[in-house]
Amino acid sequence: MTSSAPIEIFLSGTPGLEPLLRDEAREKGFANAQTVPGGVTLAGDWSEVWRANLVLRGAGRVLARIARFRAMHLAQLDKRSRKVAWTDLLRPDVPYRVEASCKKSRIYHAGAAAQRVETALTDALGQGPSDQAQVVVRVRIEDDLCEISLDTSGEALHRRGHKQAVGKAPIRETLAALVLRSCGYIGTEPVLDPMCGSGTFVIEAAEMAKALAPGRDRSFGFELLASFDADAWRALKAARLAPQPTKETFYGYDRDAGAIANATANADRAGVSDVTQFRHQPVADLTAPDGPTGLVIVNPPYGGRIGNRKLLFALYGRFGSVMKDQFKGWRVGIVTSDKGLARATGLQFRNVSAPIPHGGLKVQVFQTGRL
Repeated sequence: MTSSAPIEIFLSGTPGLEPLLRDEAREKGFANAQTVPGGVTLAGDWSEVWRANLVLRGAGRVLARIARFRAMHLAQLDKRSRKVAWTDLLRPDVPYRVEASCKKSRIYHAGAAAQRVETALTDALGQGPSDQAQVVVRVRIEDDLCEISLDTSGEALHRRGHKQAVGKAPIRETLAALVLRSCGYIGTEPVLDPMCGSGTFVIEAAEMAKALAPGRDRSFGFELLASFDADAWRALKAARLAPQPTKETFYGYDRDAGAIANATANADRAGVSDVTQFRHQPVADLTAPDGPTGLVIVNPPYGGRIGNRKLLFALYGRFGSVMKDQFKGWRVGIVTSDKGLARATGLQFRNVSAPIPHGGLKVQVFQTGRL
């Protein structure tokens, strides 16, 4: 059964975009959503932990904070970790593993810290840790403050469960959702990606418009915890499965025919093929679709991992020309790590985000007003 006792819930997010994740959590009705470095904290019971995993698009993981205490040395960590009610949290028949990190603390050896918590768990549950376990206990010691959390997500939340085919240097679904939000997208206008790759932006935008829960097609780590109630989870999930109708259409184009085939298959698995259109077409041939104006969003190559930077100036220049000539009344958002390439579009940017970590690089979102 679920417990009504409040839990501190931590949503890990993309550094620099925490306010966008907080806003999403507040819109979805989560209590006391507050930004902290690297994410957002909430308050709620176990059903709210489940709901956060199911409905939040921008969260990378959902952690349930189960203990917080000062630990100046390993003996103290051992003693206090034994006071955690492990048998209320973890099942003795389900393998677990412990991951620890230490920063600016007198306990500086993460391996030794993990070992002490593992010993407490072994004594409580009657079984030792397993390297391959899906249930992860996370121990974080910073400035001598120890926080112990359960990773309730399992696989990272950008793995929605329906995107099997990916292209080169894809943008994560969680980051794509936050970028769409940063560009003012709320699901009530068409979205077009002229270099769509495996279709991430297009599919995320379509799912948002149809109010589909991002976690509807996958399983979660919390299903293996002692607090899990299968009947309550089925009821919660069933209440959020019905899609909302949308009048909008979402468009993806790419010069790579294989990418278009992948995007089409991904959209079909996601249940948004009725509102998405994908076409094999280069940027130079792009024209605005009939109907209302909306948002053009693109994550073009920027020479960090894909493409020769010198050759990319022509691509960005061509993209900017097409936008100005063909997309009057539309807004444009460009994700790139290179300000020089963004300037090569010739577009006037109303807003440029702070640097955002993405695949080992720092990218920014360059936004125009209506063209």
